Amino acid sequence: MKMIHTNAAPAAVGPYSQAVVSGGMVYTSGQIALDPESGAMVGGNVTEQAHQVMRNLAAVLNAAGSGFEKAVKTTCFLADMDDFGAFNAVYAEYFTTKPARSCVAVKTLPKGALCEVEVIAEA
Repeated sequence: MKMIHTNAAPAAVGPYSQAVVSGGMVYTSGQIALDPESGAMVGGNVTEQAHQVMRNLAAVLNAAGSGFEKAVKTTCFLADMDDFGAFNAVYAEYFTTKPARSCVAVKTLPKGALCEVEVIAEA
């Protein structure tokens, strides 16, 4: 196993890695809309936050030698399912190969985030 860390994405807010590469696959931890430099939440709506989430995921995947085009499965978490359409519009800009996906609404997300995404991709 190889633990992945990049300063181009927010540092982990707990005892975990940004991603792990194992068996030719990349498993990212969930990314929320944190600015990598300040650690502050970015964006006041789900569209703005989703774009930051995707930038963070891109940085982590890149550090692991992967990218959105190699995504096999994503899991998406929304604080409000009413944001599903707006979130999907952003998601579709980045995951153009349409990997398998689950999307669920949850009671709360870390730091009051509106969305979080984790990815399983080929390395």
